[in-house]
Amino acid sequence: MKSFDLIVIGSGPAGEKAAAKAAYFGYSVALIEKEPQFGGAGVQTGTLPSKTLRETALYLSGVYQKGVFGVDKSMGRTVGVKDFMYRKEVVQETMGKAVEWNLERHRISVFKGTASFLDQNRILIKGNPDEELYGKFILIATGSYPFHPSYIPFDGLRVHDSDTILNIQRFPKSLCVLGAGVIGCEYATIFAAMGVKTFIVNDRDKILGFLDSEIAHALVDQMSKSGVEILFNNSITAFDVPEQEDQEMTLSLKNGAELKVDMFLFAAGRSGSSASLKCENAGVQVGEREAILVNERFQTSVPTIYAVGDVIGFPALASTSMEQGRIAVAHMFKTGDLESMSELFPYGIYTIPEVSMVGITEEQALQKGISFEIGRSFYRDTARGKIMGDKDNGFLKLVFDKNSKVILGIHIMGTIATELIHYGMMLVKNQNTLDEVIATVFNYPTLHDLYKYAAYDGLGSLSGKKVKQAGEVSFEISKNLDSTAHHS
Repeated sequence: MKSFDLIVIGSGPAGEKAAAKAAYFGYSVALIEKEPQFGGAGVQTGTLPSKTLRETALYLSGVYQKGVFGVDKSMGRTVGVKDFMYRKEVVQETMGKAVEWNLERHRISVFKGTASFLDQNRILIKGNPDEELYGKFILIATGSYPFHPSYIPFDGLRVHDSDTILNIQRFPKSLCVLGAGVIGCEYATIFAAMGVKTFIVNDRDKILGFLDSEIAHALVDQMSKSGVEILFNNSITAFDVPEQEDQEMTLSLKNGAELKVDMFLFAAGRSGSSASLKCENAGVQVGEREAILVNERFQTSVPTIYAVGDVIGFPALASTSMEQGRIAVAHMFKTGDLESMSELFPYGIYTIPEVSMVGITEEQALQKGISFEIGRSFYRDTARGKIMGDKDNGFLKLVFDKNSKVILGIHIMGTIATELIHYGMMLVKNQNTLDEVIATVFNYPTLHDLYKYAAYDGLGSLSGKKVKQAGEVSFEISKNLDSTAHHS
């Protein structure tokens, strides 16, 4: 039996980074992957494919270029589903190979097959051939899969989950998405950008419940303008899917209405991929929806077995999963470099337009009893925004302590919001003030001016000199573009 210091099950973001770190510190590492390609959901079925489809939709549709440069962009030929999927497939293949190469260069032993526990230290790999491995430590990084409610007739042709939607063979004439979480909202805006009539059915009165309410409402407004119709406080009670593909399916809604659409996407939940592991053989405790239970060190109920990434549930982000893997290895081998997961990390939602946030929302500030104020700035009032021809009413919102002027939260909706947020994350992490932002020099013209404009807006709130103008940057000096470009 082959023996290793660490056995990692799964090659997604969490597993890859954990394996590479342990190997970097000189430990013998084995990694087991059951799929033909490497990278897990991060590379093959989730993060990167959906974000690539978004970029493709923006390019093919010309959403952000129409009318900006005096001429409307057109493709010159009919865009087919193969055009739509081409770049996604390139990214899946190249990034999968990049993961494989990273494992090779760290001299990690790779095994193909399905892993299951024989006991706390022994893993059985069902492959060609079957093998048994011994690991001093074992890390579960098997990810998650789309939850399948029994009443939904999934067929991978017209009734999809977030995996099978990536393999459609034609564009739908219309699409209904069940669930207004991150996955649902992202796919809804992607298909709407491609001209597909899109509906979202949501059982609540708000999308993306963790967002600042002002941002969430602004995103709903933009989604509505792009043709996405959201049916709030509703759900689907029955499906009627005809055998003939050219006939629309009928969805019965909780409110008694019927919705006729060409395709359906379920995007309302995922489950941890742990059933095939036979965790009971090792004594590893499993919670709801197959999520592995862990402590703050990502240690399971068995001290030598750890679990990280989507298989442990929230927050189930590729970014946090990578760090969880590294932290777990730090505790296994006492590397002394990472003790715990940062409580502060950004969220990025790749809708059209993008949304990103870090720190507390206005609602959380109210709940905590913090004396706070708000500063806002709009893309269209920056020089860079005017050059870009921003039409989505993109804006940045600062939540800050009223007394100390320390910045507590940053919320952005607009182009490259997920890139802009990282400067904001450092402001919140370092407890910077409005004055410190104003004293910072940015390249000009850039969208980072949004931070300075919002800081001035916040100061205007404190001084009482803020000018209330609906839909405009609300500090007096912003009336003139030249003066906003050179605040003093």
